[in-house]
Amino acid sequence: MTSAAPTIELAGTAPVPFGRLVAVELRKTYDTRAGFWLLATIAILVTVAEVITLLVGVFNDDAGLNFGAFVGVAAFVTSILLPVLGIMLVTGEWGQRTAMVTFALEPRRPLVIAAKAVVGLVLTLVTAGVAIVIGAVCNLLLGLLNGPADWDFGWNYFFGFIVVQTLAMLSGFALATLFLSTPISIVVFFVYMWGIPIVFGIASYYLGWFDSASQWIDFQRAQTPLQDMSIHTGEEWAHLLVSGVLWLVVPLAFGIRRILRAEVK
Repeated sequence: MTSAAPTIELAGTAPVPFGRLVAVELRKTYDTRAGFWLLATIAILVTVAEVITLLVGVFNDDAGLNFGAFVGVAAFVTSILLPVLGIMLVTGEWGQRTAMVTFALEPRRPLVIAAKAVVGLVLTLVTAGVAIVIGAVCNLLLGLLNGPADWDFGWNYFFGFIVVQTLAMLSGFALATLFLSTPISIVVFFVYMWGIPIVFGIASYYLGWFDSASQWIDFQRAQTPLQDMSIHTGEEWAHLLVSGVLWLVVPLAFGIRRILRAEVK
C-alpha cells in the first residue's frame, strides 16, 4: 500500500508586506538595463542643461539667473523623462515577461499595482529633491564666479511643478496599465502630452464653441493654473476634475481591470 504524496501546507504563511513590495518595485527601476540607462540619461541631460545655464550666467551678467531658475531647468529636463520611468514601472513586467514570476510570488495583483504607483510617487518627490540640490550647487558656483548669488526661489512654482509632474507620471502610469507595452505607451503619452493640446489649441482658435468645450476635456489646459498654484475658482476645479476623470481615472480603471484579468504567459 503506497503512502499519500507529501504536501506543503501554506495556509499559515504570512503574506508579503506591502513595504517589501514597494522596495522590490523600487529596485526594479535601476537594476535592469533599461531602467539603469534611463536614469543615467536623465542624470546626463540634467548635468548638461545645468552646465549650459551656468555658462550663460557666467558670461552674461544680464541673464538674471537665480536659484529658482536653476531648479526650473533641472525640473524641466526631468519632467520629460520622469513619466517614461513611470510607464516602465508597469510595462517592464510584460515586455520582459517577468509578470509570471511577480504574480506567482505575490498573487494579490492590486497590491502589486499599488506598490508600483507608490514607487512612481516616490520617484517624483526624489526628482524634485535632486532638482533643488543641483540648483543650489549651480547657483552657489555662479555666486562664487560672478558675485553675490540670488537665492530667490518661487515656492509656488516649485509646488506647482510637483503637482503637475505627479499628474503627468500618473497619466503615463494609467496608459501603461491600459496598453502593457512600453513603446505604445510612450508614443501615446507624448501624443497626449504635446500633440493633443496643440490640436485643441488650433481648434479653439478657429472654433469659438470648441474653446469653451475644450476647457472640460483638455486635461493639460486644466492644469495650467496648477503650475503656479493659482487655481482658486470652483469652475477651474471643475475643469480639472472632469478632464482628469476623462484622461486619468477612466484609462487607469480600464488598465487595472485589464491587469487583474490578463492571462500571464
